[in-house]
Amino acid sequence: MKNLLLEQVKSLTKKDIPLVSNLSNVSAILNTLEKINWCGFYIVKDDTLYLGPFQGEAACTTIPYGKGVCGTCLKMKQSIIVNDVSKFEGHIACSSLSKSEIVVPIIKDNIVMAVIDIDSPLINRFTKENQLALEEVAEYLSTLF
Repeated sequence: MKNLLLEQVKSLTKKDIPLVSNLSNVSAILNTLEKINWCGFYIVKDDTLYLGPFQGEAACTTIPYGKGVCGTCLKMKQSIIVNDVSKFEGHIACSSLSKSEIVVPIIKDNIVMAVIDIDSPLINRFTKENQLALEEVAEYLSTLF
């Protein structure tokens, strides 16, 4: 099955334009996914995640290494699906509307450069198929860093 999300991302990003422009367009593409209330990027600098381009309500501007779902993804260097954020110990609640979350690392040369973070107002919103599609997007985005 073709990853239509990846095709959209590839069509609106270019290596020769600023990263912030590419990630802004990708966040707009991600915002078209059904049943989500926030999507965007946290970019790594000195083992801290800093808010990058996003769609949705205002969000946490920094997330420490190993904290919350995003910081845990940074530490583990692997995708995380949280079916019910109220059951994730240490969850950082930027919005009380978010009930489930998926976070996917963007890795280049075995270093996490950023994470893709998507929240949903529904419990159990994200699937393994969503994870695989986003991991393909993350792999492609790593070439833009």
